[in-house]
Amino acid sequence: MRTLTVSGHIDPSTAFRVRPFPNPAHPFVSLEVEGADITISLLASAGSANALRSLAAAATEAATTLDALTTDKAPQAADHG
Repeated sequence: MRTLTVSGHIDPSTAFRVRPFPNPAHPFVSLEVEGADITISLLASAGSANALRSLAAAATEAATTLDALTTDKAPQAADHG
C-alpha cells in the first residue's frame, strides 16, 4: 500500500461496491466504501488478490470483535476511579 491515512466511520448504511476494470494491459478492481458524504476507493491491481483476502479477513475479525464488545461476552474495563 502506498502512503495515505484516512479515517472514517462505518455505519449500518455504508455501502460496498466492487468495480472491475478489465483492461488487457493493466486489469484492476476498485473496492468502494461509500457513506453519505464520502467514498473511499481502494484500487487493487493484478497480483494484489492476497492483500484483498487479508483485508477481508481483518474486516471479519473486526466484525467479530465488535459483536463481542456489544454483548455480555465483552471483557469489562477496570474501574480506576
